[in-house]
Amino acid sequence: MTRRLLLSYLTITAFVLVVLEVPLALTYENSQIDQLTADVERDARVLSGRVAGAPPEAAQQMADEYRAEVGGRAVVVDAAGTSVADSDAAAGRDFSTRPEIAQVLADGDVASGTRHSDTLDENLLYVAVPVASPAGELLGAVRITYPTTAIDRRVRRYWLSLAGLAVVVLGAVTAVGFFLARSVTRPVLALEHAAERVARGDLRARAPTDTGPPEIRSLAEQFNTMAARLEELVGAQRTFVADASHELRTPLTALRLRLENLQQAPNANGADFEAAADEVARLARLVDGLLELARAEGARPEREMVDISTAAHERVAVWQPLAEEQGVRLVLDCDAEDTHAQTVPGAVAQVLDNLLANALDAAPPTSDVVVRVTRADGFVELHVVDSGQGLSADERLRAFDRFWRAPGAESGGTGLGLAIVAQLAAASGGDAALLPGAGAQGTDAQVRFRR
Repeated sequence: MTRRLLLSYLTITAFVLVVLEVPLALTYENSQIDQLTADVERDARVLSGRVAGAPPEAAQQMADEYRAEVGGRAVVVDAAGTSVADSDAAAGRDFSTRPEIAQVLADGDVASGTRHSDTLDENLLYVAVPVASPAGELLGAVRITYPTTAIDRRVRRYWLSLAGLAVVVLGAVTAVGFFLARSVTRPVLALEHAAERVARGDLRARAPTDTGPPEIRSLAEQFNTMAARLEELVGAQRTFVADASHELRTPLTALRLRLENLQQAPNANGADFEAAADEVARLARLVDGLLELARAEGARPEREMVDISTAAHERVAVWQPLAEEQGVRLVLDCDAEDTHAQTVPGAVAQVLDNLLANALDAAPPTSDVVVRVTRADGFVELHVVDSGQGLSADERLRAFDRFWRAPGAESGGTGLGLAIVAQLAAASGGDAALLPGAGAQGTDAQVRFRR
């Protein structure tokens, strides 16, 4: 932003300098040419009056004197355009074909202009005036050519002076513009850094409110108010989760212990107490699931580097005994190299626990549950594939909804496992999806973590 503001300042300044200095320099150049033209024309008219009716020798002498005193070349021609005096060459040359001489001899008007001399390799200014007798008869013409070297030098120095002034102005604008741009962008950058810290989970970050334009200060105050309110809400949620975890588990544990004690009474109905104990266990699982989901939704955005393959090895080893007890074989496929990814703390283990629990529930005996880790498109993909009954396309879309359970699923589940998986994947910067298994049999639960 600083560069863009500075570039805009310099662009406007450069445009103003060009608009002002180029016409000024051209006007100066034209004024110098006009002044020299007027001076040379005056000299030509004076010389024309002196050579009118003078013999060729006198005309030649006057031309030589002009050359010596002023430095310009003087040529005097007769009515036919033949030179009778020339300060730089012998007389008798035909000048009638020269445009300025032809114009004067034809119209009796003054002719002037500039041209480049290849012979002298310099620019020349010429002025031709008629030579007339006292009676007004056109006797010939006088042409004076004068080098514009001195004027060219002055004009060039003037251009260089304007260019130097432009450089100084642009340098000053650069310094002042950089200071002004930084005064505007510095509080914006501070606000951006504060927003980044909040996005990373540092809800105590605040933007400075004592620098920058009033609009930026007002925006910083609103941001700080929002951050404070967000910190308050998140803190309240975390406090609620911690308190609920304690307050809900304690009575459930006490109720389970009382049921177990009552079940041992002499007149106890074993079937009723067993059903009540199952419902208490299911309620405990439901509470645990809700608390885990609340923690996942309120998880800090700070992420850590985790080797997904290592985590998969650890969780498969933990679940292996249960799989063997159910007659299901756990297969681990982690041949990919460098499977490090960014995740929120504890996300991979919790994701694998939920996916393996679902897969073992769905997998028939003697089948395989495959845990695969691959890399693709900047992500590390974690797959848990079972060979169960599978889900329809609509069921796979709804599977991540809270409390949703597949038709025909065994009792005891809470319907929160996949919702927790999706929330942890999103908090880690990835996503979760259910895909058809190999050969449209079973389900492939895929979770992607950003590398």
